[in-house]
Amino acid sequence: MTKKQGTQQAVVPQLGELEEQVMNLLWTQSRRSVREVMDALPQRPAYTTIATVMQNLVRKTLVDTEREGRLVFYRARLSREEYAAQVMRQALETSHDRAASILHLVKAMPSEELDMLREYLGAQPSQDPTKQAEP
Repeated sequence: MTKKQGTQQAVVPQLGELEEQVMNLLWTQSRRSVREVMDALPQRPAYTTIATVMQNLVRKTLVDTEREGRLVFYRARLSREEYAAQVMRQALETSHDRAASILHLVKAMPSEELDMLREYLGAQPSQDPTKQAEP
């Protein structure tokens, strides 16, 4: 993740179409070489294209490298779910009305996801500062 100049707010790197395809491969298999990524993509891009994409993902701090002899393997630093959560958090942080954004998100959720959210929130300890924990 990079930081916005002058603030502490982390910026989640955007993924281009090919970067997203590569990340999807890395999220389904823990590590891959450039050749393995090339072979797994339907459009069969050039080796140099995938090598460049991998280096861009390293630069964006989304991917780590691991060397084994002459081979370099790439591994996602975050799970797909962690990345999605960061994207959602960034969307909320950049919203002019965070509460309205949350409400719109919740209104658009299917009932199964709402039930899961209710269950999760019900299991969380209260964070209300006016409520004192009993000794």
